[in-house]
Amino acid sequence: MISTRGRYALRVMLDLAENENGKYIPLKDIAARQELSKKYLEIIVKDLVKEGLLTGASGKGGGYKLCRRPEEYTVGEIIELMEGTLASVACLTDKEPACPRKGICKTLPLWTEYHQLVHDFFYGKKLSDLL
Repeated sequence: MISTRGRYALRVMLDLAENENGKYIPLKDIAARQELSKKYLEIIVKDLVKEGLLTGASGKGGGYKLCRRPEEYTVGEIIELMEGTLASVACLTDKEPACPRKGICKTLPLWTEYHQLVHDFFYGKKLSDLL
């Protein structure tokens, strides 16, 4: 399940893409348009900046803007940044040790196919597709 963290990050990114004017966009404006808590968005945009998806500036004229064009972001990278892996089972994540049952597991092909469908769906969608 995608949490509010992932969904709101996507909404912030979309808002920035829709309202891009070459200037930084204040977080309070994004929060107002999206009807979201500015406090909660501060936590989300901090991670987006840290990972290089957004750039931020403080002070008068400060705010946030995209680092790339909307067509250069995938929905998958935004969601995975906020949520972690899209893998539905631990044995398909890169962080887990190899499953000792991998060679004999009858359900692994099912989970692998499902994971590929989810991955391809989210990574096949660009931020620009949602505008």
